[in-house]
Amino acid sequence: MVRVLVLDNPFPPHEGLRGRLTAEPGLTVVGQAATGAEAISMSTTLGPDVVLVGSRFPGVDALEVIRRIARPPVPRPLASAHRPAPEEAPPPRVLALAPAADREYALGTLRAGAVALLTDGATPDELVAAVREVAAGNTVLSPDVPRAIVEAVRRKSAVRYDEQLTRLQGLTRRERDVLVAIASGHSNAEIADRLSIAPSTVKTHVGRVMNKIEARTRVQAVTFAYESGLLRAAACG
Repeated sequence: MVRVLVLDNPFPPHEGLRGRLTAEPGLTVVGQAATGAEAISMSTTLGPDVVLVGSRFPGVDALEVIRRIARPPVPRPLASAHRPAPEEAPPPRVLALAPAADREYALGTLRAGAVALLTDGATPDELVAAVREVAAGNTVLSPDVPRAIVEAVRRKSAVRYDEQLTRLQGLTRRERDVLVAIASGHSNAEIADRLSIAPSTVKTHVGRVMNKIEARTRVQAVTFAYESGLLRAAACG
């Protein structure tokens, strides 16, 4: 059973995100939060697998809430000679909805740690499918998202550009090819076929790329590819 925590402000209630998920087999909505404080507290106490952040969740709080849920500052208990340190439970995986016109917010959710992003025009079936994919450990991006990232990157200041360029220059030519393929939405199997290399080699390259660009998820790798100019350069080349 996939446990989902919903962050949403439903008006009217029957049209809210919770209502779309409640009747779905294999999914259970463990709670709904309408404020940032509630969201952070409930994500800790209820132990959801997926946190769904609605586009109507208060915008002032949303990015910081995503950051604190996806990357909680939980101190790890110290081990002793008689008691090893317990395993840390992984944080919930965050699926965010963003208004199609708010490109800066869409980009912000990915930077904050969301592993999946849909526009708020997603159908109920698309939403349910995305929740299941996220719970299975996969990344989901709405088809509109890459364009949203491009537009946001064009308008943002280039404060981080030098840092991104330095990381980009640390990639080999093959690793750049792999990153372009990741940012274009290809799976490891598709990358192997596209580059005529073994799937095991792709997995090795992906691991090295993620480490070098300091990305924890494929969504963050997509963002890096646009921010560093790699994907646009590859398209022009």
